[in-house]
Amino acid sequence: MTKNEKQLKTIAKQLQTLTQKVEKLADAAAKETPQKAKAKAKALVKPKAKAKAKVKGKKPAKKTAPKKASGKPTVLDSVLNLVNRSKKGVAIANIKKKTNLETRQLSNALYKLTKKGLIKTESRGVYTKA
Repeated sequence: MTKNEKQLKTIAKQLQTLTQKVEKLADAAAKETPQKAKAKAKALVKPKAKAKAKVKGKKPAKKTAPKKASGKPTVLDSVLNLVNRSKKGVAIANIKKKTNLETRQLSNALYKLTKKGLIKTESRGVYTKA
C-alpha cells in the first residue's frame, strides 16, 4: 500500500465520522423547537471583538481630540495664524521661514486648512484667509 492510499483511507474514515456527527446534530435539531434552535445558534456565534468588559455603574469614556501637552500651538494653528494676520496673502516661502516647518509638513498643513475652508489659494503659492 502506497503512502497516498494510506492517506486516502484515513481521510475516508474521518469523513465517515464527520458524517455521523452531522446526522446526530441534524436529528437533535429536528427535535428542538425553532425558538430553542435560534437561542443556541446565537449562543454559538461569538460576539465581535469590540465588546469590552463592562464595569458596573460606569459609562465608557467619549473619544475626544487629544489635548496639547504644552501651550505651544499646533502646526495647523501656527500656519493659520500666520495666514490670517496677512492682508494681501502670504507666500509659501514666507510661511516656511516664519514657522521653521519642513516642506512636507507645510504642504500637509496648507492642504488640510484649504480642505477645511479656513484658508484659500489666492494664486499659485499664495494663501489668504477664507
